[in-house]
Amino acid sequence: MTAAADRAYGALRVGILDGRYGFGDKLGEIEIAEELGLSRTPVREALRRLGSEGLIEVLPNRGARVRTWTAKDLEETYELRAVLEGLAARRAASRIDPAALDEMAGLATTMTTVDPSLGHRPAGDFAELAALNGRFHELIVTAAGSAQLASTLQGLVQLPLVMRTYRRYTAAALARSHSHHREIVDALRARDGVWAESVMRSHVLAARAVLLDSHREDAAPLEEVS
Repeated sequence: MTAAADRAYGALRVGILDGRYGFGDKLGEIEIAEELGLSRTPVREALRRLGSEGLIEVLPNRGARVRTWTAKDLEETYELRAVLEGLAARRAASRIDPAALDEMAGLATTMTTVDPSLGHRPAGDFAELAALNGRFHELIVTAAGSAQLASTLQGLVQLPLVMRTYRRYTAAALARSHSHHREIVDALRARDGVWAESVMRSHVLAARAVLLDSHREDAAPLEEVS
């Protein structure tokens, strides 16, 4: 991919993840090229890459748009994540080094100190919490020592990023998530792969329940758009 295409890809990806481009929004090559000061060719390359990652969809004779998500998409994605992240945790238990464990423990603690539901940040400001959570999970996948597993999971984690998952959590759901993080660290310190896998699977499936509840309450942003 050329430098121009990389620039277009980066700008579009950030725009999708931070909500500037909403579910179902059309992404016209001409408009984006003009906005970014680029030709249509690098924009087309960027859209193709985003499509391969599942962030956008290209419709015949209708161009590209930000992908929408149905309840079925949520269920399938999180079922896969539960299996694969559980596997990553099991593998990590016998491979993770003390420094990574210490960092994870620190992240788990810090997440409780920046949680807006506990009054530590302005209501709705989940950016730091999401970043810390992303790093926590990244350390586990890295410690699992499987490039193929990491590559497969990279595509699956796009969904919670796009949906800005933490905004949909209740205070009780966040408290449960923090508890899971601490228990995952305990399981990894114990080098118990079965325990680590079990907690991670529960952690991911609990997140799925949050999103499905949110879908039932406010389905419009997730339903397929004609």
